[in-house]
Amino acid sequence: MSQRKVKWGILSTAKIGVEKVIPAMQKCENLEIVAIASRDESAARATADQLGIEKAYGSYEALLDDPEVEAIYNPLPNHLHFEWSKRAIEKGKHLLCEKPMVMEKEHINSLISLRDVNKVKVGEAFMVDSHPQWIEAARRIQKGELGKLRAIQGFFSYFKTDPDNIRNVLEFGGGGMWDIGCYPIHTARFVFGEEPNRVVSLIDRDPNLKIDRMGSVILDFPSGQCTFMVSTQLVAYQKMIFFGEKKKLEIEIPFNAPNDFKCQISVDDGGLFRDNKMDIPFDICDQYQLQGKAFSSAILSDSEVPVPLEDAYKNAVVLQAVFESEKTQGWVKIP
Repeated sequence: MSQRKVKWGILSTAKIGVEKVIPAMQKCENLEIVAIASRDESAARATADQLGIEKAYGSYEALLDDPEVEAIYNPLPNHLHFEWSKRAIEKGKHLLCEKPMVMEKEHINSLISLRDVNKVKVGEAFMVDSHPQWIEAARRIQKGELGKLRAIQGFFSYFKTDPDNIRNVLEFGGGGMWDIGCYPIHTARFVFGEEPNRVVSLIDRDPNLKIDRMGSVILDFPSGQCTFMVSTQLVAYQKMIFFGEKKKLEIEIPFNAPNDFKCQISVDDGGLFRDNKMDIPFDICDQYQLQGKAFSSAILSDSEVPVPLEDAYKNAVVLQAVFESEKTQGWVKIP
């Protein structure tokens, strides 16, 4: 007996979907992508033909009205996430939305209410939660392999100054903190297993684009601290390091984990020559494929999705506190 497949529709021909998420999801055994939509029907058709998708729609509404489509993947620009996620849920569709789920934390409460009324699965697309390197890192830390976890340090950057790039358009939710700062916030919360008490930030904005091009943040958790820096105008780099009282753990490529060679994490006791350094490699995998499989499994088994709206709300609270701190130039308490 063949396994039932969840039928998915893709809301827009966004680059992340076309180049990364859709090809990865098409490798999953428990789902099928049956439709894609764009505001330009010819673009939707061209993308559908390129990716082997049967149906192409010239409007988002038409996709949401397709009775065959059970689940929606929403990779629209940040400022459109809430509107079209809300419409998808109201149509009774399961929904996986790119991060950040919303730009106003209050919007998530309305999505939670709609989700419960319509009895659908809704989640934020933090694909890192599905990668084995993060699952193993969290397991080792939470079982006490490092001793008590006291500090987390992160860095995530790329260089992009094109004013027409959506990441550089302020009114579209552009800027470093929304785009990549959400990752160290989410993963620090994930590994600590708790929420920060307060936040302070230092933000540098591009004088022309007005987006935050560089930002430093301190998250004060009950168990320790997380410090991280993100930038959209620095050399590309990423790293997350977790410091315990006895050992530290590094994730070499924490966020853009490649799908064509092995990732690894390392653990060591901080010795000068790192004699006790242990590298833990992982088999080649695609975190977007694992994300699609996990979300579809949650639909089929009526279980919890990897990153539910309740978690998305907590991340949004911290992100908004980061920008509040930018304005007040001081610590902001987390409710």
